[in-house]
Amino acid sequence: MLTDRKPPSSAPAPRLALVLGSGGVRSIAAVGIAEVLRAEGIGIDLVVGCSSGALFGATIAMGMPSDETLATAMALWSDDLTRQRRWRAYLQMLAPRLAGFGAGFALRDDRLIAERVARAFGEHRLESLPTPLRVCATEASSGEPVVLTRGSLVEALRASMALPFLFPSVEVDGRQLVDGVISDPLPVSAASDAGAIVALGFRGPMPRRVDRPSRLLARVSTAMTNNLMQARVATARASGQRLLSLELRLDRHVGLWQTEAMAYLFEVGRRTARASLPQIAALLEPVGGRAAA
Repeated sequence: MLTDRKPPSSAPAPRLALVLGSGGVRSIAAVGIAEVLRAEGIGIDLVVGCSSGALFGATIAMGMPSDETLATAMALWSDDLTRQRRWRAYLQMLAPRLAGFGAGFALRDDRLIAERVARAFGEHRLESLPTPLRVCATEASSGEPVVLTRGSLVEALRASMALPFLFPSVEVDGRQLVDGVISDPLPVSAASDAGAIVALGFRGPMPRRVDRPSRLLARVSTAMTNNLMQARVATARASGQRLLSLELRLDRHVGLWQTEAMAYLFEVGRRTARASLPQIAALLEPVGGRAAA
């Protein structure tokens, strides 16, 4: 079922929401963060995610052990997913009318992604997970943000990761959906009913050189995404939302599809969570108590 940005009115208000943005393999740091919170007795009542944040958020919502999550992620996430070329796509770009270019255009075949996500998450449904999960996507035709709270977990994750131009849109309940990063790279507004939010978002790196069209496009799209993320967080804080935005301190560059860095990122997530425990405790104090950091 597709919902608007308002959370279901029948659901009890979550005390703490973990909101995860798009960040490629870096999003697995959220698993380390969740492990530390649970070890400290800090319950996560709601998980919200888009794109890769939804993927790793699903493992948290399922209660999947960290070692199993790492193994699953290593098997699921690899750069060969982006190498499944659709050769017809090049003809569609060169002769769009002749080859039938349309809204469903994609450079890559998503069948391998669909197969791996189905193998990892099986028949799980959003409404049946131990911890509520809200998966954020974007309606392809209007650009409007969409929050998925019911239905197939696999379909929701595929839709939330369907980056336009690279992968085709995914049909869910009769609507074509694409990557959630297009409408909201860090969907804190989808957790507006939570008493407090711990958010993990990622600023995209700007290209150092612009010596080809793809890098110029990357500069523009990255700037727009970064600014949109900052604007969403600023709006949430201005509305009175109790929100802590975590930042990972990485001592090396990690590519979006760098699978071998996952164990390192998991440890960085744990380290970040441990260092942020005082701020998280303050965030959870009742209104009128000590101010949140």
